[in-house]
Amino acid sequence: MTEHELMEAGPKRLASALMRSGALKTDWLPAYEAAPRHQFVPDTIWPGRAGANRQDDRVTLEGQPDLWWKAVYRDAPITTQWDHGEYTGPKTGRTPTSSNSMPTMVFTMLDALNIREGQEVLEIGTGTGWNAALLSHRLGADHVVSVEVDPRTAEDARNRLTLAGLHPLVHVGNGAEGYAERAPYDRLIATCSVGSVPAAWREQTVSGGIIVTPWGPTYGGEAVARLTVADDGSASGPFVGSSAFMRMSVQRKGLPPTRSFLDGHEWPATGVRSETTLSPDDVGEWVHMFAIGVQVPDLFCRVDWGENGAYRLWLMDTGVTSWATADYAKGHTEYPVVQSGPRRLWDELETAWHWWDQQGRPGFARFGLTVGNGGEHVWLDSPDQPVPLRAAQCDSDCGWDHR
Repeated sequence: MTEHELMEAGPKRLASALMRSGALKTDWLPAYEAAPRHQFVPDTIWPGRAGANRQDDRVTLEGQPDLWWKAVYRDAPITTQWDHGEYTGPKTGRTPTSSNSMPTMVFTMLDALNIREGQEVLEIGTGTGWNAALLSHRLGADHVVSVEVDPRTAEDARNRLTLAGLHPLVHVGNGAEGYAERAPYDRLIATCSVGSVPAAWREQTVSGGIIVTPWGPTYGGEAVARLTVADDGSASGPFVGSSAFMRMSVQRKGLPPTRSFLDGHEWPATGVRSETTLSPDDVGEWVHMFAIGVQVPDLFCRVDWGENGAYRLWLMDTGVTSWATADYAKGHTEYPVVQSGPRRLWDELETAWHWWDQQGRPGFARFGLTVGNGGEHVWLDSPDQPVPLRAAQCDSDCGWDHR
């Protein structure tokens, strides 16, 4: 297929797929057609895979035009920057720092905003500018403000928007601070994830306004929260689907290395041995990690892979007080556990997992989030049913910068 044929067929094919799935609704179709994705994707990309947090090797429009066009009009995310632009090699860098999101996620989140003509919208995370372009076509660019932390990314997005004839305000700054100069906003959408909803977002959104943001605990698992701001400035609402976004830069998790827990000793050090019938393989799905993480907020994990699918799951706390391991091997029904420190982290995880199991193994749609000046809590089915906490929320006294 020629480049011209790909230009013609790609957008139509993707639109048809998105409309069949219900992600792209008819009210957003004109914006989709007016702001085609390829206009907001750089010439050098690392294509992602739908449903997986993995990227393929680098693809360039000049060197591999067929692969580039196919990646752009596939329903999958595209990494556009690694390590704040420091890595540009043919493989993948250490940390993805900018992307063009999966189209299904883009339009699902835009639909959750419940946009109305004349409304003012604040976007957190400009990225390549595609989301800002879609909003600008829907509302008019004068009604859209987008905040991007990286100056180079912001400038590239401005250039793409200008070429498309669009001029929303693209501000370089800390997304957690919003953009007070144009507040208040009727809608706020974040294209990065948070572990705590910034107070400025609520303060800059009108009463009755809607905030749509990916949210997830330190342990893992993440979903899109759709919060409605109340008269008292609090915000509450359900999660509307799973997600996997890059963390907002000021909240990126700097987690302590495994060696800081062993105090110079080799595993199992002073750990206490036991066994469990709960398979480590049954606690690693995205919703499992979410349900565990909201109950044990200072827990995080790592995996050491062995042979034939075997692995060791490490559990650690951000306060660097305790650790645990659980070893998985295929075909086993009992699994060795080692726990060390004042806390028994595997026991905490088991308790959290069993609570989730006893509630009927709820998916993300049964959970919700409430945020106020007194903090935030995740709930199940109703705001008056908060998910129980199994450990104290990590704070500035934890002994580690875990932002």
